[in-house]
Amino acid sequence: MTPLYHDLAGETVAVFGGGAVGARKARGFDEAARIVVVSPEFDERLLSLADEHEAAEHETAERPDGPSVELIRAAPDPEAVPDWIDRLDPALAVAATDDAAVNAAVESAALDRGILVNRTDVSGGRDPGSVVVPATVEDDPVTVALSTGGTSPALAKALRERIEAEIEGAGAMAALSGEIREELKAAGVPPAKRREAVRRVVRSRGVWKGLQKGRSNGRQEADTVIEEVLDR
Repeated sequence: MTPLYHDLAGETVAVFGGGAVGARKARGFDEAARIVVVSPEFDERLLSLADEHEAAEHETAERPDGPSVELIRAAPDPEAVPDWIDRLDPALAVAATDDAAVNAAVESAALDRGILVNRTDVSGGRDPGSVVVPATVEDDPVTVALSTGGTSPALAKALRERIEAEIEGAGAMAALSGEIREELKAAGVPPAKRREAVRRVVRSRGVWKGLQKGRSNGRQEADTVIEEVLDR
């Protein structure tokens, strides 16, 4: 499978199943999309997530097409699933129930309509249009995604924990190096020199350590590195 990042802002993600797996999936998309969870019962984490979004909407007067979480108490059988898919019209359908027949119906209905689908109770080979949702590690604006192809969620979790420690501060470095790149470009520094300067900055232990103390310290260290490159 080919990894891709997909922008779901303003789209609907339909999650069938309100247990622990459904809650985890909803949590993975709730900052961008409209989440609709269809289930006869809901995990406490889902109830909390819905409450968080409701409170945020009241505090910020968020626009109606922004991120939200809606819980619908229903237990559609396999025959009813296509009607639910048509009604919700999602960009992505997640099959996360404990009923294999319902999950298969979600998968089939979504694929028939050209909708992306993530089925949580299978691993290995998948049909075109079926996706795996990777574990992610974020230090905004840096995001690292990893997947074991659905074969070992435990390994994905273990790797994510290791990567979290490795990329600490990567967000600040991304912001700083992006700023430097634009400044050098505006100053008319030749492309080769720009690339070398930015490369030296992101690989400098001094800059990384400086950023841990604060942005101004990191910038100071970066300026020293840049001067050395430009003076060559």
